[in-house]
Amino acid sequence: MRLTHLLLAGVIVGVSACAPRTSTNLSKSSAEDFFQYKPNRAPLISVHRGGGDLKGYPENCIESFAYVAQQIGSPSHPAIIECDIDLTKDSVMVMMHDATLDRTTNGTGKLIDKTYAELGQYRLEDNMGNLTPYKIPTLEQVLRWGKNKVRFTLDVKRNVSFASVVDMIHRTGASDDACVITYNAQDAGKIHQLDPNLMLSVTIRNRAEYDRLREAGVPDNRMVAFVGVKEPDADLYSFLHQKGIATILGTLGNLDKQAAARGDQVYNTFVQHGADVMSTDRPLEMARVLYPASK
Repeated sequence: MRLTHLLLAGVIVGVSACAPRTSTNLSKSSAEDFFQYKPNRAPLISVHRGGGDLKGYPENCIESFAYVAQQIGSPSHPAIIECDIDLTKDSVMVMMHDATLDRTTNGTGKLIDKTYAELGQYRLEDNMGNLTPYKIPTLEQVLRWGKNKVRFTLDVKRNVSFASVVDMIHRTGASDDACVITYNAQDAGKIHQLDPNLMLSVTIRNRAEYDRLREAGVPDNRMVAFVGVKEPDADLYSFLHQKGIATILGTLGNLDKQAAARGDQVYNTFVQHGADVMSTDRPLEMARVLYPASK
């Protein structure tokens, strides 16, 4: 999982139970400016797998991205689309989380065993198993669609080379729209060598993980710190913010369940504690709390 162009959900005109945060028009900012820590900026919403828990809208699908963007995004608080990249038999990069087609489409078998042309016969299913008219998009289609609409955090699956993803970001002119997700310092270092200007979502749950990233050559101003799927110590938030590094808290899973059970105002508490971005499976519910005056 881990953090997309004009959708990165930002502004809070008045977040209840939160320290006041000012709104900023982020629509034309560079990726570095957009993803870096700003003390008074409103919290941002990252939509895990670009949606999927909404009836009729599958994960990793342009139509779902567009729907969620329309629901929670605006020029003053755009949303981030977190999405997954995998590879077909004929080396086309497509949007797919699983290694197989079984869960998210009406097809079966391994994605890597199918050509892109063969994927054309399948339709996507939402997370409740409802068949939709939507097709599996390519990474190129997604990046071209996202211009002036959303920001992306791109989760690169094992079959896909980082070089291919970086090349596609360049070919589509999406360098200011995209942040590439990494899970270890070695991979972060590789991508930074491929393009020192790209923003990277990096896992930092403690000081040792930060130190390994610096040893791998990744500078602070290219990091967005994924701090895990449970709240970290306040000291970690403080340390990262002092470095100018924005933080992503993965509320997907237990923290989303906590909000559903205790009330969605819990999301404001996460922001108060130091989360700059929250990656969620409940983007609509989160947006209603974070952006009460926007709809």
